[in-house]
Amino acid sequence: MLRLVSLKLGRLYRYVKLAVLGSLAAALVLNTHSLLASLQRNELSERRFLQLNKCPACWGTSWCRKFLNGQLRLESWGRLRLLDFFNVKNVYFARYGEPREGSRRVVLKRLGSAQELADIDTKICRRATGRGRCDLLQALHATEFASLNGDVRLLTPDAVEGWSDLVHCPSQRLLDRLVRRYAETKDSGSFLLRNLKDSERMQLLITLAFNPEPLVLQSFPSDEGWPFAKYLGACGRMVAVNYVGEELWSYFNAPWEKRVDLAWQLMEIAEQLTNNDFEFALYLLDVSFDNFAVGPRDGKVIIVDAENVLVADKRLIRQNKPENWDVWYESKFDDCDKEACLSFSKEILCARVTVDHNYYAICQNLLSRHATWRGTSGGLLHDPPADIAKDGRLEALLDECANPKKRYGRFQAAKELREYLAQLSNNVR
Repeated sequence: MLRLVSLKLGRLYRYVKLAVLGSLAAALVLNTHSLLASLQRNELSERRFLQLNKCPACWGTSWCRKFLNGQLRLESWGRLRLLDFFNVKNVYFARYGEPREGSRRVVLKRLGSAQELADIDTKICRRATGRGRCDLLQALHATEFASLNGDVRLLTPDAVEGWSDLVHCPSQRLLDRLVRRYAETKDSGSFLLRNLKDSERMQLLITLAFNPEPLVLQSFPSDEGWPFAKYLGACGRMVAVNYVGEELWSYFNAPWEKRVDLAWQLMEIAEQLTNNDFEFALYLLDVSFDNFAVGPRDGKVIIVDAENVLVADKRLIRQNKPENWDVWYESKFDDCDKEACLSFSKEILCARVTVDHNYYAICQNLLSRHATWRGTSGGLLHDPPADIAKDGRLEALLDECANPKKRYGRFQAAKELREYLAQLSNNVR
C-alpha cells in the first residue's frame, strides 16, 4: 500500500513538473526578444549582477579578476533571468576556462535566496541605525563586524559564539583554523585576525554570521580528504565551487549494486565526520538527497550543501568536562510527516564526546524505509534482491540505525551496517 501511494505521488510530481514546463515554454515564446539579449550577455562579468557593490558585506573578492575578465559564463538556461523564479536557492551552473587548460563546469552560489540576501542588508541596517534601510557601507562600521578591528589580535569564542551553526559552540582551536585557512586573503596561513585587511576581516565575519558554508569548505578541504565540494573563490555575493556531479537523488532507482556502494560511502562519511584524528566532530544538521552529489567518474559521494554544519571540539569537551560529557548520547527518532526531518539538541551535540547524530541522520533520511523524498519512500536501499530481503539482516540493521529499540543500539547497528554494506559492495563488484 505504501509503495502504491509513493508511486501515485511520484506521478503527481511528474505531472506538476510537465505543467510547469509547459507554462515556461509559453513564457519563452512571448519573450523571445529579451531572451535572445540575455543569451548574448555575460552577466558574470557585470559588477551589478555579482553584487560587488555590497562589499565588504559580501563573501569575498579572490575570483573577481576571473569573473570580470569573462572567464566564467553561465550555461545556456542559466542565462535566462526568467528562470530565476524557479531558482529559489540561487544556484547556477557555469563554464570556467583557463587559456591553456580548456573549460570545466563549476557551481556558482549566492548562498541564499533573494529574500535572504535582502534580509542581510536589513539586519545590518537595523543593527547600526535601527531602521530597515540605510547606506550599507556606512552602517557596517557601526556593527559588531567593525568592532573586531585591526587592534583585535585573535578571533575569540566569546565574540562570535552562536552566530551560526558552525560556531554554535566554537573553541579557540576551531576559530584559529578558520582564520588560518581563510581563502579570501592573499596572506593566508596566519591565525592572527589582525593580519587580515579591514575588508577581508569584515568579509570573513559577514560570511561566518550569515552563511558559513564557504568557511566549512575552506577549513575542512577536499584536498585533505574531507567529503566536501572544493572551494574555488568568490566575487561579491557569488561563490564558486567545484562541480561534483548529479545529485544523490538521481541515483534513487540506480542498479542495486550502485546503491549499495553509495550507501556504504554515506555511512563512511558519517563515521569520518564523527570520529577523526583532528578531534573535531562535524554534525550534519540538514540531511537530504539534494545535499549530496556523486562524481560521474570515480562514483565518490560528496557533500554539496554545507551551510548547516555544527562543529564540536571534542578536545575542549574533554578538557572542560561539562555535565554528562562522557555519557553516550542517542539521538531521538523523529517520525514526522515532512521530508528530511531530524531531531537534535545543539547544546547536547556541543557537550558530549560520543554522539550518534550523523549515523541517525544518514539512516533516517537517506537509507532506511523511513526516508521520504519527492513523493517516494523506502530510502536509497529500497527493493533489495530477494535473497537479501529474505535474510532480513539489512532491514534489521537499517531499522535499528534509524529507530533503535535497544539502549545504544544505533552505535552497534551503524558499525555492523558499515561492515555489511562493505561486504555486499565487494560481493557485487
